[in-house]
Amino acid sequence: MQDARKRFHEHLDELEREIQRAGQLAEVAVARAIEALVRHDVALADQVIAGDDELDRRYIDVERGVLDLLATQSPVASDLRRLSAILHINLHLERIGDMAVNIAKIFKSIRELPGSPTVLAHVQEMGDVVGPMIRAAMEAFARRDLQLCLRLPEMDDPVDRLNLGMYKEVASLASDPAMLDWGLRMTVVARQLERVGDHAVDIAEQVGFLLTGEFREFTDASHPVDTGI
Repeated sequence: MQDARKRFHEHLDELEREIQRAGQLAEVAVARAIEALVRHDVALADQVIAGDDELDRRYIDVERGVLDLLATQSPVASDLRRLSAILHINLHLERIGDMAVNIAKIFKSIRELPGSPTVLAHVQEMGDVVGPMIRAAMEAFARRDLQLCLRLPEMDDPVDRLNLGMYKEVASLASDPAMLDWGLRMTVVARQLERVGDHAVDIAEQVGFLLTGEFREFTDASHPVDTGI
């Protein structure tokens, strides 16, 4: 029995290592997609699109690993929470990878249109926020750090403001139809980055559930999280 439990936890540890590697891939994919857009780099955009296969493969492997452990073992409550967190975080990371691919594809579809350096700087600013958010969420998972989890909604506030501000930036392009067309696609890019931030917050919520045994939406003021302080 002890050997079986040892193997079970070894498999759990390996799944968690896979999740951490997926988190690194997702963060890099978003950064490269933004870099491709800002630098007008088609080859880099193609790398982002092609690289998503690796993230998808890891997603499937982790999901299968979790389901296999659920089917063949009898996890106790704490192990079930860990498996649940791994399963949900895995999905959020796969979706972040999809957001990066979407940004790369949007860039490729409009690369011949005139653009605005001001709007591109706005996109870059959003990217400079969401990248550290992914990293912080995954670090909170690795360290089992509830206080770091609770910082994610605050980190997300600038992303939401920048997303809303993008509409004003694009409206200023209305006098040039071609540039306005480009700008409208940038509002979609901003929305993709806003969703990346949301996924990072969702990951932190899953870590909070793992640590406390109670799920709370961090942005829901009617359900404050007990920080233990």
